[in-house]
Amino acid sequence: MIEHYALIKHLHMTTAVLSIAFFLVRAWWSVREVTLLQRRWVRVLPHVNDTLLLVLGLTLMTMLSMWPHQHPWLAAKLLALFGYILLGTVAIKRGRTPKTRGLAALAAIVVFAYMLGTAVTKDALFFLPY
Repeated sequence: MIEHYALIKHLHMTTAVLSIAFFLVRAWWSVREVTLLQRRWVRVLPHVNDTLLLVLGLTLMTMLSMWPHQHPWLAAKLLALFGYILLGTVAIKRGRTPKTRGLAALAAIVVFAYMLGTAVTKDALFFLPY
């Protein structure tokens, strides 16, 4: 399985890029109250992609025997993922007003950027000066 590491890692990164792209479009449509948001494919496709993203991430974690209790950056990334999901639901469907949805979308983007920075640097506090 380790011989497929590079492929799995690149697929994980690709699905992450698709995930944020889908999120940005859907959040924009939610704030602007665009009816395209109600189309079946718009509701299903991002979930399929995000499921694949999660499966690939778990596969990498297992392949490399990297567990959150041993790697604080990974634990932080997974906790941030939960925050991203919660903020995303507010941004796309649970926020009562366009302003609430917009603010939740901005917060979700910040959390996504944090996850990206944490993944790249392998440091949960990458943003702090040393």
